[in-house]
Amino acid sequence: MTTIQSVDFAGAFLFGVLGLLVGSFLNVCIDRLPRDLSVVRPPSHCEACRHRLGLTDLIPIFSYLRLRGRCRYCSTRVPSKLLWVELATGLIFALLFWHYGLSPQFGILAFYACLFTVIFVIDIEHGLILNKVVYPAIIVAVLLALVPQPWMEEGRLVTTGIANAAMGGAVGFGLFFLIAVVSRGGMGWGDVKLMAVIGLATGFPLVILAIVLAAVIGSLVAVALMIARRRRFRETLPFGPFLAIATMITLIWGSQMLGWYMGLMSAGGLTYS
Repeated sequence: MTTIQSVDFAGAFLFGVLGLLVGSFLNVCIDRLPRDLSVVRPPSHCEACRHRLGLTDLIPIFSYLRLRGRCRYCSTRVPSKLLWVELATGLIFALLFWHYGLSPQFGILAFYACLFTVIFVIDIEHGLILNKVVYPAIIVAVLLALVPQPWMEEGRLVTTGIANAAMGGAVGFGLFFLIAVVSRGGMGWGDVKLMAVIGLATGFPLVILAIVLAAVIGSLVAVALMIARRRRFRETLPFGPFLAIATMITLIWGSQMLGWYMGLMSAGGLTYS
C-alpha cells in the first residue's frame, strides 16, 4: 500500500508535468468535439487568425503566462479555461500518483479524471453531454470491469467485477431514466447516459453514493449563487459537472465513506437498542 512516507515526490512532479501535457490535449477535445471536428487535424492554431501554433506556443501554462493570455500573432485573448484545465489535470495526476504510485489504480483513476474533466467543461460551456464521449466511455468501463483485479486493496474500491458493475450501471441508468421521463425535460438524456458510465465505474451501492454527493454539491453551489447574487436563482444549472465531481470523490474515497456510514449506523443501533 502506498503511504505518505513512501511517496516519490520526484515521480509526483513528473506525473504532474505529464498531466499538464494531457490537459493540453483535453483542451483540444473540449474545443473541437462539440463542433464535430477532428481532435487530430488540423494542427493546433489560433481560432481568430488561423495561424498554426509553434512548439513554444504549446508549452502548458508557461506559454499562456508568457504571452499574457493572448495569441502571439494577432493578440486575440485566449480563453482562460485553457490554463485552468491544464492546471487541474496536472494537479490531479500529481495527487493520484502521490496517493497510488505507479499502479493500476493510478491508470484507471487518471482515465476517469480525464473523461470527467472533458464532460465537466463541455457541459458547463454548451449544456451538452456528447454521445461521442459517453458511448466510448461505456465500452471502456465494461472492459475495465471484465479485467480481474486482485490488486485492488481494501478501501480502494473502483469496481468489483462485471456483475457488480452491471448492477451499478443498471441502477444509475434506470433511476435517471425514470427521472427524465417523469420530469418531462427536467433531466437531460445526456445525464441519463452518463449515469450508465458512472454506475459501471463505481458499481453498486457506490453509484447511490455518487448520486447523493452530486445532489448535495449541486444544492450547495445553487445556494451559494443565490447568496452571491442576492436574489432568487432562476438559471438552470447543468447537472453533469456535479456528477463528474461526485464520481471522482466516490471512486477515490467511496468505500471509506460507505464504511464510515455503516459503522456509524451500527454504532447508533448499539446505542439505542
